[in-house]
Amino acid sequence: MTLTDTVRRGPVKKERPAPVVRTVTRRNASGHDLGPVELEPTIFGLEPNLAVLHQVVTAQLAAARAGTQSTKTRAEVRGGGAKPFAQKGTGRARQGSSRSPSMSGGGVALGPKPRSYRQHTPKKMVRLALLSALSDRAMIGRIALIDDWAIDAPKTKDAVTVLRKLKLTGHVLIVLAHDEVDVERSFSNLPLAQTTTYSELSAHDVLRADWLVFSDRTLPRSPDVFSGTHLTDDTPEASSPLAESPPAAVAVSVEETATEEDSLTEEVGTDA
Repeated sequence: MTLTDTVRRGPVKKERPAPVVRTVTRRNASGHDLGPVELEPTIFGLEPNLAVLHQVVTAQLAAARAGTQSTKTRAEVRGGGAKPFAQKGTGRARQGSSRSPSMSGGGVALGPKPRSYRQHTPKKMVRLALLSALSDRAMIGRIALIDDWAIDAPKTKDAVTVLRKLKLTGHVLIVLAHDEVDVERSFSNLPLAQTTTYSELSAHDVLRADWLVFSDRTLPRSPDVFSGTHLTDDTPEASSPLAESPPAAVAVSVEETATEEDSLTEEVGTDA
């Protein structure tokens, strides 16, 4: 059998099931039900990719390490310039410095030094890991949706009341917008409540929380918002209107130019 007769097999792509449509009960700050809301299947209805999820979370934990550990080598330890004892006649092993790693008070051999633990992770993997984490929380029914926080001033008592009305226990991750400063300060004193913005949402934060709380402003409705992997703005729907305004401005300028040309033509005809 020659090489051309052998069957060459490439990487096998695992067939994953189609996204599932899941629902969540929408509530207000008083805990009253406002009806079910369908979650985006391509965000909350995927089968979690555990391999990618593990790799991305490991990279995120590694990037959070400070990496400031440090030890001194024998060249960095103070002292040790003189020979501690004679070369011969003592019965001991010869030593040239009292700061040798084998001696007390000496330097450390092969000790840790400041370094970066950051791992390079492709954006597509970060996006898939986040979608897998969101789908996992939606699959076990650990996603809550609120229409509005109804918090006008920083007050911890109001934050505790909202969580009690929503019947959320354990570690709660609350996704806010950048301008919801009063809501963020209201939850800042609660040890089991963690706030994050829409643009800073990560797979690790989603997995370590028992409940994930969205509002009408921060609930993602399209997987395109994670392609970057996040938007620069908080609101998931804040990308399309800006792209339509420049053509309108150009159209206005063209009309004004045409009007000016017509007026100049009329003036030239009158003078003639």
